[in-house]
Amino acid sequence: MALLEVDNLAVTIGATAVLNGVSFGLERGGVLGIVGESGAGKTMTALSIMRLLPAAAAATGRIAFAGEDLTALAEPAMCDRRGRMLAMIFQEPMSALDPLKTIGRQVAETVFAHHRGNRREALALAREVLDRVGLPADRFPLGLYPHELSGGQRQRVVIAMAVVLRPQLIIADEPTSALDVTAQARILDLLRRLLVDHGASLILISHDLAVVAALADRVAIMKDGAIVETGATAHLFDNLRHPYSRTLFAAASSRHRQRPAARAGDATPILTVRGIVRDYRPSRFLFRPARHVRAVDHVGLTIHRGESVGLVGESGSGKSTLARVVLALDRPLQGEVFLDGVDFLASRGRRLRDLRRHVQAVFQDPYGSFDPRRKVANLVAEPCHLEVPRPSAAERRRRVAAALAAVGLSEADGDKYPHEFSGGQRQRLAIARALITNPSLIVLDEAVSALDASIRAQILALLADLNERLNLSYLFISHDLATVRAVTDRVAVMQDGRIVEEGATERVFAHPRHPYTAALLAATPDLDRVLAVRRGEARLAPSG
Repeated sequence: MALLEVDNLAVTIGATAVLNGVSFGLERGGVLGIVGESGAGKTMTALSIMRLLPAAAAATGRIAFAGEDLTALAEPAMCDRRGRMLAMIFQEPMSALDPLKTIGRQVAETVFAHHRGNRREALALAREVLDRVGLPADRFPLGLYPHELSGGQRQRVVIAMAVVLRPQLIIADEPTSALDVTAQARILDLLRRLLVDHGASLILISHDLAVVAALADRVAIMKDGAIVETGATAHLFDNLRHPYSRTLFAAASSRHRQRPAARAGDATPILTVRGIVRDYRPSRFLFRPARHVRAVDHVGLTIHRGESVGLVGESGSGKSTLARVVLALDRPLQGEVFLDGVDFLASRGRRLRDLRRHVQAVFQDPYGSFDPRRKVANLVAEPCHLEVPRPSAAERRRRVAAALAAVGLSEADGDKYPHEFSGGQRQRLAIARALITNPSLIVLDEAVSALDASIRAQILALLADLNERLNLSYLFISHDLATVRAVTDRVAVMQDGRIVEEGATERVFAHPRHPYTAALLAATPDLDRVLAVRRGEARLAPSG
């Protein structure tokens, strides 16, 4: 008998159908991957299983766990099963963790909730499970707070909270989407070990097909609240039938296309960075002494006109700090930044404002950088304040319309608000805002990492088109090495504040010279490589 059986699950919120006839099963010890774009219904399916739907939602259908219909249970009975029999790992650990409670107390709370022992016993169990997920006592005492940990370490705490009572079913909702490739690889390895050690089953929700293919025995593809295709991992990807499934697969594979060689005659430096050093002094925490942290250590970088340069590395390697220096949003202790041959950091007043027109930025979360109370036309026109004299209202309208058209939107979109657009459309708006001053260089800091595969492919195609038509230069910062390989001419690899390897993108990726670069590439999920392994496993599996 299957551990979990979902039969004809439907969810509505008001008059809107969110899930429609979702059915699937999960065997004991099995791993089911659920993939699809944002809004496909993946998370809503997980919340339905956990009985954590919004108050306005209404669900019908059957969800049988270990032969028991969860939809028929009263809330106290369901509370008894959450954490003890089935548990969920959420996408954003900083939101899932209480910033005012220590990690030891938060892991122990799951134990307390099910009346498992006294305080000392609960903390001892918390210590044991934190050791098991890779947070040993000598470096990660129970008294640490979430803000004292990295993103990957916080995700380990969330996993510890989910597995502390050894549940039979774990639901992981995008557990690695915000992590760099090495942290992602460690979390996936941890989940594999926990499944083996605990004999648990896993539902892995992700928009990254390579991550799902690496871990899941079976895959279900969702679109518009319904499962459009499902099957054993290798067989499914080799025999995709639904057009949507094929589109997802093509979008994931598109990141592996090689970028054409840089055009001849693009030898003019648009950006020259020399010897940048930037230290931080973290705030004191209670009685712990503050110390200087060197975020960027004597870094140099050159970008030529019309060239796209990638900057890759783990979280904390110094990428975003260097980007802030390049944008003159942060001043280094030493070093120089020249934009079109002019000393950017030494400029002041009107001269600095004029230089800022030539370098613009696109950040990871466009919704967070837009004022939700202002219309798109005003938001896109914001950088015009850098121009002296400022353009007239008619000129601003003309340029906003041109910028929106350049990113595939219409002039009428300028009269809307940010919340009226999808994630991919908002990123197009952010690019339009960056184009409004006709810059020479755009800094893209994780600009596509939060997007679905198909939307990501559209934005990357747009950036390539703008590069070709407008001769734009890009500094493309990302932890997604496959994306960087597809869109950049050269790449620089950062580790601990230093650039440890730099060169033509294809050369660096095909023949890395530094061990750190090789480690990053080895940790990057590759859909083709994963499927090749899966096919080999299927051939070697005994028949009958």
